[in-house]
Amino acid sequence: MPYLNSREVAAIALLSALWGVLASVFAPIVFRVMGLPILCDMIGFAVLTLAAWWVRKLGAVSMVGVIATLINFIFNPGGAHFLGFTAASMVFDAVSRLIGYERSFRSPSSASVSMLLVSVLSAAVAGFIIGTFFMAAPALARWGGVIGWVALHAVGGAIGGVVGVILIISLSARGIRRAEVRA
Repeated sequence: MPYLNSREVAAIALLSALWGVLASVFAPIVFRVMGLPILCDMIGFAVLTLAAWWVRKLGAVSMVGVIATLINFIFNPGGAHFLGFTAASMVFDAVSRLIGYERSFRSPSSASVSMLLVSVLSAAVAGFIIGTFFMAAPALARWGGVIGWVALHAVGGAIGGVVGVILIISLSARGIRRAEVRA
């Protein structure tokens, strides 16, 4: 029996494409206008939250991050900073597995707390990697150095986590469940 069934592979592909395209097209525009990484974080961590809820298998969230990174490089070859989000997706995957998928998604309140914490932690990792390796010193200094950049990404991760949980709660309220769950 394969580790991922066809519905799970389709969900990974769909969510990867969503994140990769939106982040490579719209996030740079918002970043140039506002100078904040909020949209990229919001899109990314909402998508990762949905992937963790839908598939609930170790490696699926990491696959979403890796494929989204490849898509980002196709549309934005100079976007090496996205590698920070690749690492963040792997942290998201590992931490959500450690917490436990069934524990995380058994109720709206547990999903809210667990996914918000995982999103903020993972976004902080992305902010650290991007701030340390990919940011120009003058731009980084404007936001308080690496620690300021980590905080900005953590805020974006919190927003993305909240958006992801709202989507999960909304989908569940309308009777949409992950593929294996039969009502």
